[in-house]
Amino acid sequence: MKKSKFFAPTGAVIAIAVAAGSAQAQEKVVNVYNWSDYIDESILEDFEKETGIKVVYDVFDSNEVLETKLLAGGTGYDVVVPTGSFLSRQIQAGAFQKLDKSKLPNLKNMWDVVAKRTEKYDPGNDYSINYMWGTTGLGYNEEKILERMPDAPGTSWKMIFDPEVVSKFADCGIHVLDAPTELIPAALNYIGEDPDSKDPDVIAKAEDVLLAMRPYVQKFHSSEYINALANGDICLAVGWSGDVLQARDRADEANNGVTVNYVSPDEGALMWFDQMAIPTDAPHPAEAHAFLNYIMDPQVMAKASNYVYYANGNKASQEFLEEDVIGDPAIYPTQAALETLYTVTPYPPKVQRVVTRLWTKVKSGQ
Repeated sequence: MKKSKFFAPTGAVIAIAVAAGSAQAQEKVVNVYNWSDYIDESILEDFEKETGIKVVYDVFDSNEVLETKLLAGGTGYDVVVPTGSFLSRQIQAGAFQKLDKSKLPNLKNMWDVVAKRTEKYDPGNDYSINYMWGTTGLGYNEEKILERMPDAPGTSWKMIFDPEVVSKFADCGIHVLDAPTELIPAALNYIGEDPDSKDPDVIAKAEDVLLAMRPYVQKFHSSEYINALANGDICLAVGWSGDVLQARDRADEANNGVTVNYVSPDEGALMWFDQMAIPTDAPHPAEAHAFLNYIMDPQVMAKASNYVYYANGNKASQEFLEEDVIGDPAIYPTQAALETLYTVTPYPPKVQRVVTRLWTKVKSGQ
């Protein structure tokens, strides 16, 4: 969920300078808060050249960090990028302003298939536009996995949730996303329960599945697995689709003998949506709308997807996507694969506390 990208340090501010005269008091600005390394920076530079609006770009690497800031208010941000399930709760809390769709003519480029799914979080898509979407699945080092288990069930969640399987890979390194709102649904789905259950008694069933995996997990982290996979430092990860694919390409470029694969497991996987929205107290709403409309330009959105290896919700962009993006079923799943994907909605506050306690127990292994 998205998704934490490599290299850019959390909280780092990337202020992109504009042409001479930018220091004038009446300078137009848009303050953007996005996932780290989740855009081709030339898009920001081109936006500034075309509009004269300076982009101040700040990054985060977890939905929880973004939500804490949003709900406290007064962030100073004009555009933020929460994942759908978090967006839904934030809309209910009054964190966002309705979009003025008259200022967003590029909405015509958006993809109805994705728009119908994001309405689950944002009815009528009144508060947000889709930026990227992807799945949460398994990334693995092909050579190291086959060396240890030639008949490994590589397309199944058994790779991580079956102790007899996952124990075979403990020596070569396993990382798991530090994301309870993704791992608990995955564990429930694996044992045949509703991944979107809000019943604490059902959620509790995930505990045994996750604790059984725990002894073999080296680290819970939402970005380090990318370089670790690419460098051959680990052999298995639960990660976000585009991040694992970035690791795959880094390994290819390094020609280091590492082959990284991504699978959306046969039992089903989480399909998530990262949405761009404008906070209620955004200081520059006009500039925020200009930024969202620019992002929805087909060639701009294609450039972003070609850089981050995630699918986007812009139908018109597809003709500009590189073949290794649009033609890769790990990025744009087949219709059959789409039917195995599930979505989740936000936990109510009382249930969220149950989830947080369970996850703390899993991470500590006690």
